[in-house]
Parts: sequence; C-alpha cells; structure tokens
Amino acid sequence: MSSPASVGRIPTASNSNEVLAGAPPNVGTTPVPPPASEIAVDAIDRSFHAALARFTGGLSPAALALAFADWQLHLLASPGKQASLAGRAIQSGFDFVDAMVPRHATFHPWTVIRPPENDRRFMGTDWELPSFNLLAQAFLLTQQWWHSTTTGIHGLAHSNAAIADFALRQCLDTMAPTNFAISNPEVLRKIMETGGGNFVYGLHNFVEDWQALLAGARLRSDRTHVVGKDVAITPGKVVYRNELIELIQYSPTTPTVRPEPVLIVPAWIMKYYILDLSPRNSLVRYLVESGFTVFMISWKNPTPEYRNFSLEDYRELGVEAAIAAINSLRPGQAIHAAGYCLGGTLLSIEAARLARERSDCLRTVTLLAAQTDFTEAGELTLFINESQVAFLEDMMWRQGLLGTAQMAGAFQMLRTNDLLWSRVVRDYLVGERAAPNELMSWNADATRMPYQMHSDYLRRLFLNNDLAEGRYQVNGRPVALSDLHMPMFVVGTLRDHVAPWKSTYKINFLADADITYVLTSGGHNAGIVAPPAEEGHSYQMLTKKAHDPYVGADEWIQRAPSHEGSWWTEWTRFLAAHSGQPVSASAAGAEQKGGPLGDAPGSYVLEQ
Repeated sequence: MSSPASVGRIPTASNSNEVLAGAPPNVGTTPVPPPASEIAVDAIDRSFHAALARFTGGLSPAALALAFADWQLHLLASPGKQASLAGRAIQSGFDFVDAMVPRHATFHPWTVIRPPENDRRFMGTDWELPSFNLLAQAFLLTQQWWHSTTTGIHGLAHSNAAIADFALRQCLDTMAPTNFAISNPEVLRKIMETGGGNFVYGLHNFVEDWQALLAGARLRSDRTHVVGKDVAITPGKVVYRNELIELIQYSPTTPTVRPEPVLIVPAWIMKYYILDLSPRNSLVRYLVESGFTVFMISWKNPTPEYRNFSLEDYRELGVEAAIAAINSLRPGQAIHAAGYCLGGTLLSIEAARLARERSDCLRTVTLLAAQTDFTEAGELTLFINESQVAFLEDMMWRQGLLGTAQMAGAFQMLRTNDLLWSRVVRDYLVGERAAPNELMSWNADATRMPYQMHSDYLRRLFLNNDLAEGRYQVNGRPVALSDLHMPMFVVGTLRDHVAPWKSTYKINFLADADITYVLTSGGHNAGIVAPPAEEGHSYQMLTKKAHDPYVGADEWIQRAPSHEGSWWTEWTRFLAAHSGQPVSASAAGAEQKGGPLGDAPGSYVLEQ
C-alpha cells in the first residue's frame, strides 16, 4: 500500500474554471487575461453579492424577484384564472361556514378539508375538538387556495411557479395555528398541567440555545452522543490516509468472510457514521456480522484552505484512492462498491471510468438514495438556476467554502415543519426537549463544502446534468453510465426530500446492467438506517435484467411486491449471491494491515 499523503499539502483544483464576468474568449490554446479593470469590477460585484448573501440566507434576490414577477404578470394577464380563484374562495367560504353550523349532536371533524398524509402538524385527538379543528381547516383551506394561485396559469414557467409556490408555503407555515400558544391544544394542555411553568422551561431552553448559537457551538440537545464512544464504535483500523480521506477497515467478527471486500462511499455532505451509529442500528456492524470485510471512507471536514478542491479532486483523492488502497491490501479481488447520497453519485462516475479501463475491478455497485440524473431532483432544484448558482458561488468565493450553518439552513427550508417549527413549539412553547437520540446528534455534526467542488457539483450535475447526458469528463474523456454492466442494487426512499425516489429510479434507463431496485419506507436518512430488529420498516423490490424492456416509475410501483421488514437483509443476500464462497478471515486478509495509522473512527470524523 502506498504511504499516506501529507495532510499539509493542499493541491490546486484539477479543473478550476472560475470565469470572470466579461472575460474575452480564449484564442487558440493560450487564454487572454482580462483587463485589470474588469477583474476589479468583478471582485467588487462578487464581494457585494457575498455580503448580501449574509442577509438572505444564501438565496438570490434576483432569482426570487424574477420568479414572482413571472407569476404575477401571468396571473394579472389571466382574467379567467382570476375569476376561478375568486369563485373557489367564495365556495370554500360557504363550505367552511356550513361546517360551523351545528347539525348533529356530535361534531364531525375534517368535513371540508383534511391534512395531507405528510403533514403531521394536526395529528392527535385534540385537533378533532370543534374549535381547534375548525381553525386547522381554515388554515388548510387558505394554504390550498394560495397553492392554486400558482398552478394552472397558461404561459407561466413551471420552475417559476414552483419557486413562487414554495415561497408562499414557507410564509404561510409561519402562521400555522400550531406555532402559537393560544391556538395549539398541546401547549394549552401543558399550561394547565404546569400552571404556566412550561414557558419558564421554554425560556430557559431559548436562552441556552441562543448562547450556544452566539458562541458558534452545537445546541446542548444535539451534543448527547460522543463520536467513538456512543456512536461510530464498530472496531476497526485506519489503513490509509491522504489530504481528503481516511480509509477505515473494520475488524471481522466471523471466522469466515466473503473474499470480496465491501467499500462504502458516504457523502461528504455528512459525517460517515450515519452508517455506523449505535450497535443496534449500525449498517457497518450488520455487514461485518454477516461475514463481509467492510471498508469505509471518512471524509475530511474542509477548511478555507481547501477552497480549490474540485469535484475531480474528490473523485481522485476519494473513491479512486480508496479503491487503489484496497487493491494493494486485497490484490486480485473485485470489490463490492456502495455509495450513499452524493457519495453514490461520485461512485457512479468512478465506476463508469473503471468500466472502460478496468472492467473487472468492481463486482457490484450499490447506490443508496443517490442520483445520477438531476432533472427531477425535487425541491432542491428550485434553487438551482443560473442566478442562484452564481449567487452561491460568490458567497463561497468570499468564504472559501459553504459553511455548516448555510448547509443546515438549506435542508431546514425543505422541511421547515419537521426540522424547524416542530422544534420551536416543542422546545420553547411546550418547554420540553426531545428525547436525545443518535440521529439527532449526527444531524447536528455538520460539515462544510469547498468552494470549487460545490460549484462543480451544482453546475456540472444539477444545472447542466452532464453525467446523465454523457458530457461529464474524467481525465479529458467523457464517461457514460451506459458502460455500467456489473450487477447493481439501487435503493430509493419513499419520502426523500433530498433525492426523490423517481430521480434515483432513472438509473434503470441509464445503465446497461441487471438492476435490483428497492423502494423503502422512510426518508433520506431514516429509510437507509433501517435495522432488521426495528419494527415499522417495509419495502418494495423488483429486479430488471439488462435486456428487459424499461418499466416506468409509476408502473414499477404498481408491479413491485411489498415486503415487511428491512431492505438490509435483501442487500446481504444480493452481495452473497455475487460473492465467492466464504473463506477463513485470516486467509482472506481480513485483518487490518494499517495499525500504525490509528484506530477507528479515525481523526477526520472528529474535526469540527
């Protein structure tokens, strides 16, 4: 195995392509530098945008203004739509007044409108009491009407309609009756039980959290589990290290193991131990106990000095370096490679490169909630247009990276009810902290994103969709997902706000391989962390051979059989079916050979 690279070496981005506004085109092979005046103007503009981003949360005011202008102008020019909206408002008013008139001795809740299945704000019997139920229905009717104002307008761009609808929903959610003490039955019940003491506890929680935020520290409720002590405790060794990754090899717990090692590539947008939480819900431990030798990439949490690390640097120093290290430890053995979220996207790029250069390197490829086509990437695409990407680039250009607070804020916007308002109500109005768990602590253990890498990711994958359309280049040559011929196991999650399952499903018409697609219950994280011993999990699964005709996502979900339990068991069966016969752990070289580099979980995961 090659010696670890010096952590002090910060390479220049391999494909840094920062473009200055107004720069003249290249002539021949020698780029013509822009005039100094243009460079100064560009720097002023970018600095202004970066300063403005501090007040807008990283959102481009121009992108929002253009979307709202498009919506309002088309709505003003649609008298028929206006008349329809007025009629709907009047009809909803009549229906609501009719629901208020007592007709029977027993009040029947939700007679006008019911909450959507994914809206958990109004769960509980208290919300079926007449006064609270009518208040909830009034709010839902208002929300429904405003949603109708952004749909069905002839000529309105779909992307702008979606942005306007999202922004209006965010504003309305702040006014939900669940967010106020006087209109939330849970808070009122707590007031009666504690004599108002819940507000004292809530104020204490608020002051405690505010002090932590001012100090730049994690909230107290998020500091309950210690990495290496409570989570990320599966035994192993760091067997390789470079500027960007530590490679962990986990200790075997069975006398025999499958000869093919398993490499897991997590996303660098998160700490790797989402897949190695406590012993009861650790996917790593489950694989090891199932007789597999497991390697895990642990990404370094970048600092501003890493600003020029590109997406290609992450591929080369990340996935490619990890595969090379495993090849040196286990020569001649093909690898079961698995990637989670953004790590799965990067793995698919590297797998496509290897498919044309070393076709026998990977035995199988597994993608967990990972996208390879970004045309239907959910609500994240609302903020991926030229104006928004340029604004984010200017913000990151100033800082050198995308900070942890900005990362957390972006995901909170996608699920404000679950990640923001529910916490505000519970911690500050009810005055209770949620029971600490490993997932909450992991979620608060945030990471950063280097400027150049994130710019590459947004432009080349999200904005231009280069990977799915065959334009993504590795070493000067485009890679094609159609070169993937090894068996694939692909997992999507039913309630995924980050990688919608229909987006992950598109690998079925991109890769020329036998693909086992699994759709599991839960969201982006809870759907993947689904231990067999935990109740409440279910999944659908169907295998498509490479020569089988394509089946669309809507048809697939009707065809695929449903199963109770965890998809983990199906994955281990898949890996075993594509592995050799078990051999002695010592004979397979399952013991770690890199002890001097330290024990798991390593040092990179501990960096804040």
